[in-house]
Amino acid sequence: MSTTVSPTTPTDRRDTVSWGADPYADALRSGRGPLFLRRSDGWLLPLEVERWCAGPDAADLSALRRCAGSVLDIGCGPGRLVAALAAQGRRALGIDVSAAAVARTYAIGGTALHRSVFDTLPGEGAWDTALLLDGNIGIGGDPHALLTRTAELLAPHGLLIVETTPADVDERVQVRVEDGSHTPRPPDAHFPWARVGTPALLRYASASPWTPIEQWTVPHPTAQSPDTERCFVALRRGGW
Repeated sequence: MSTTVSPTTPTDRRDTVSWGADPYADALRSGRGPLFLRRSDGWLLPLEVERWCAGPDAADLSALRRCAGSVLDIGCGPGRLVAALAAQGRRALGIDVSAAAVARTYAIGGTALHRSVFDTLPGEGAWDTALLLDGNIGIGGDPHALLTRTAELLAPHGLLIVETTPADVDERVQVRVEDGSHTPRPPDAHFPWARVGTPALLRYASASPWTPIEQWTVPHPTAQSPDTERCFVALRRGGW
């Protein structure tokens, strides 16, 4: 399967518009925050821009070591995982709804498409491994729909590695991206997002064509993070 592709324009989706907004793009270009997801009730989730823009840490490497064959990184952000796989001679493609994320992925040696996971993608049904790290199980605000879509992208018995929230949470919310500057955002800046802990992910997996095969945790390397560990689940796609 070839991963030699060029950036393309994604379809017009609300999450595409929101993640492509200036605060997120500016943070990726500079490689630093602050950056947050703000829930409609005012609660803030810090986004770890500096970690995303650095090289893979021990937790990232624990996931990359488990990857088999060709790898699709869903919501690749600034591309550290795609670039690391490419440096190993692996076939890897990132997708992201942010043009700034795609540009940064190319700049550090990775390959990426400016596209949503729900758009048509190259190699559908043939990817060996997919990644949903850094909270990306929240994409679209519907974990069941995302797991179903990811199953369509993978080859039979393909591997999906998901990073879950350390807390036992199953939350679907409307959020917007903010940089802490209190600059007014447009009315359509909100988009659906989800936060999913391991117990909730396993429940979603049981209702879709996935079989859990492994769970593990790695201490979080960032002292500023509210979480003390990063949590991962590996799922194997069943036959349809």
